[in-house]
Amino acid sequence: MADRVRVRGVTIHRPIIYGNTATVLTPAERETSLYQDHTHRWTVAVRSAPSAPDSDIVGGADDLGYFIKRVTFKLHDTYPNPTRNIDKPPFEVSETGWGEFEIQIRITYVAESGEKATTLYHHLKLHPWSITFPLPNASAVPPEPEIPSPENAAKLGPVNSWQYDEIVFADPFQNFLTLLTTHPPTPLSKTSVNKKPIPFHSSNPASLEASLKGGVPEFTSAMEKDEADRLEEAKGKIVKEQEKWRSILIEREKELERLQKLLASKE
Repeated sequence: MADRVRVRGVTIHRPIIYGNTATVLTPAERETSLYQDHTHRWTVAVRSAPSAPDSDIVGGADDLGYFIKRVTFKLHDTYPNPTRNIDKPPFEVSETGWGEFEIQIRITYVAESGEKATTLYHHLKLHPWSITFPLPNASAVPPEPEIPSPENAAKLGPVNSWQYDEIVFADPFQNFLTLLTTHPPTPLSKTSVNKKPIPFHSSNPASLEASLKGGVPEFTSAMEKDEADRLEEAKGKIVKEQEKWRSILIEREKELERLQKLLASKE
């Protein structure tokens, strides 16, 4: 029973990525497809964050099956059997389609964990990244770009849309902690050995140019640090803005009190 005692004060995490890769179907593939209107082949997945050496797959260096029991992908209702349960690695689903939509991803952990399932959401990305959000110092939001033709999209290569996250286990059961510590994650590379592009995300507009050059993106510890620095900078701005409005509120309350006293003296 000692194994079912929680180890208080201990926190342990596992880095993961979730997202999708999409490629344009060739004319021959479209002709033989059961769905003539489908334009892309895509794969949505949950993987370990580090990439294997010389791999053309984003992430996936580690097998997550030792602590993940099942990953459930909830696709659009127009797909046959839209709820797909994957009970062993690789935790991914491949399909074809023509439209983008939100996918619910539910991660269920092994029984030893005693943890509740984690639910994530990913917007399936089929078309090449474009600037559709305000850049720093921009005077206006850029117009929504036109979707490129299949021919032009194919020339740009696969579309990658991945999000880094960390699954955190606080006060884990002793047997689950032992399980995790006996399977240490592969460390993220400090920098990309093969000069792979960093994964693009709209929270980091500077990464767009690199992602458009093609190639399989790779998550690195440098990227992780940059993201943490951006978060700290954003937090600092929020705190300053809160202090600004707090000062304004205090001044308004003082003015209101002064006016109330002035009104009372005239009654």
